[in-house]
Amino acid sequence: MDKIEQRKKQIKDLLSTTEFLTADSLAATLGVTGATIRKDLREMEANYEVYRSRGLVSLVRPKIIDKSINEKIFIRAEEKKSIGAAAAAMIGKNDAILITSGSTIDSMARQIEADGSLSVVTTSIGVALALSQKPDIDVMILGGRLIRNSLSVRDDYSIQGLRNISCTKLFFSCDGLDLGTGVITAFVEEARMTAAMMKASTRKILLADSSKIGKTGLGKICDISDVDVLITDPEIPWSVRQEFEKMGVSVVIAGEEGYRE
Repeated sequence: MDKIEQRKKQIKDLLSTTEFLTADSLAATLGVTGATIRKDLREMEANYEVYRSRGLVSLVRPKIIDKSINEKIFIRAEEKKSIGAAAAAMIGKNDAILITSGSTIDSMARQIEADGSLSVVTTSIGVALALSQKPDIDVMILGGRLIRNSLSVRDDYSIQGLRNISCTKLFFSCDGLDLGTGVITAFVEEARMTAAMMKASTRKILLADSSKIGKTGLGKICDISDVDVLITDPEIPWSVRQEFEKMGVSVVIAGEEGYRE
């Protein structure tokens, strides 16, 4: 193995333990010039080994694999519970909110307690069932074709149900979160449904654990800059958090104090 190939292997090894790095930090770690490392990265990107976006480098972006909500609830369950608790705490007194579907969203719904009265509009059967057991919460579920994997609705009929809806906040989740591409989900129809819900709300609050960062898929919900608040876990890379904040997103780390709506 020559020096160039050895260096490329070192780059991949470093990125396998730290999801995002800058070209300058790679150059410093490997003891080469910035020009040398950028040449390596261009060649690696051409071979689909790495991905570069906004000055950051990661291993090539994994595609989203759709799983049923019954599988997702067991993946990073503690992180989702913590994120859900932070989201539930952002609901105001006598609020009116929109909620999408998803395993993190389901965790949030189980932790919601109404302060005064609370109006909720949702696409999720699971959310509606969880909230139906709680006092002082008025639940409206949008109609449409049921998607079994997510136990939610998303079609033109669902979108039409939003025409006379105006809420203070939307709580939504995603399957992927990429600095270059934006907020991503596995299906175009789901992305379209969530985008319509964004138009019916004032504040857009995204619930996404750090494992979603760097993943991509077919359906784009919105750009990163369209999100008002991102609630995530402490494993989000500091460099990525800084990039989100530069785009105007308030990043809330679940379990940390200091942020209030």
